[in-house]
Amino acid sequence: MISADRSHRGELRENTVAAKRQAAYAEQLGDLDIIGFSLARDGFVPTRLSSHARTYPTGSSSKFLYGFDALRIARRLPMPDVITAQDPFETGFVAWLIARRLGVPLHVQVHTDFLSAAYRRHSLLNRVRVWIARFVLSRAAGVRVVSERIANSLRTTHYALRTTPSVLPIFVDFDRFRHASHDAALEVRFALYETKLLVVSRLEKEKNVALALHACKESAPRDACLIIVGDGSEREALEAMARALGIRGQVFFEGAHDAASYYKMADLVLVPSRYEGYGLVIVEALAAGKPVLSTDVGIADEAGATITSEALFGQTLARWFSEGPREGVLRGYPYASFDEYVRAYRDDIAACIEPEKGQ
Repeated sequence: MISADRSHRGELRENTVAAKRQAAYAEQLGDLDIIGFSLARDGFVPTRLSSHARTYPTGSSSKFLYGFDALRIARRLPMPDVITAQDPFETGFVAWLIARRLGVPLHVQVHTDFLSAAYRRHSLLNRVRVWIARFVLSRAAGVRVVSERIANSLRTTHYALRTTPSVLPIFVDFDRFRHASHDAALEVRFALYETKLLVVSRLEKEKNVALALHACKESAPRDACLIIVGDGSEREALEAMARALGIRGQVFFEGAHDAASYYKMADLVLVPSRYEGYGLVIVEALAAGKPVLSTDVGIADEAGATITSEALFGQTLARWFSEGPREGVLRGYPYASFDEYVRAYRDDIAACIEPEKGQ
């Protein structure tokens, strides 16, 4: 596997949820070697996640050397049956190079709705990534996407794929959110507010948290508050915006935290994103029984969120205050257990191998 997740929650760190998930994949796959793009200053070292799963950080001196260092590491590892990439962009291109050099099939995972207009508008880099994805996906023996939205986008743009994309949503531990315990101290802090709106998000431009602030200003009564769980480069600008809108006293920037207790306390979860590949927050909130008001992104419509546009977000929020719904119901989730998800993941990757051997 080629990965680019350098975050504190990624598989390059021991005992994270991501690392444990990769170890579970490895138990089903047989063996899993993970080459992770990383910088020397990150301090990652090769790690054995389990008896079947190992990580190999590139430890590069520059991001521009990720690919070269990944190729160097791949040459030292045992011959794989298949190469899988966690995205069709930089990691996908490097995975294709390795797969081509070794003569093994390429499997590509797509977690982002990269064909949406909002994704392309976001940056020049994203426009380049769309081109890279077209090149990589057309050479993949297997393509896994996380939502029907992405699968439909690939079909309607007539990508020259060698295979039909499989739709395998991300696994969510329902019980962790449905049966989360109340955080008494947290609930005391917000006890004065009749209605608690919640945003759980990285504070980056594509997440469009400013839209939630404007909607709060437009439609939320004074006894409502907006709680923002997450951090990112936009935090200072969003705090300044809340002051300028005159709602700073109603808006609480909590930083990055486990969201389970916040879902438990919330009355409505807002997802104002410009684009999402999946929308894990949507599924988590609905699994917790909380209604979700979302732009039409990711899995929002499939999962059962209330859908609206950016232009009508504030008006739809006002309607929610008067009409509800007050409960959220998750629709169409395909997995009964984590084991079922892992087996589906294994089968999707394994399906790449036999057709390639027969060619």
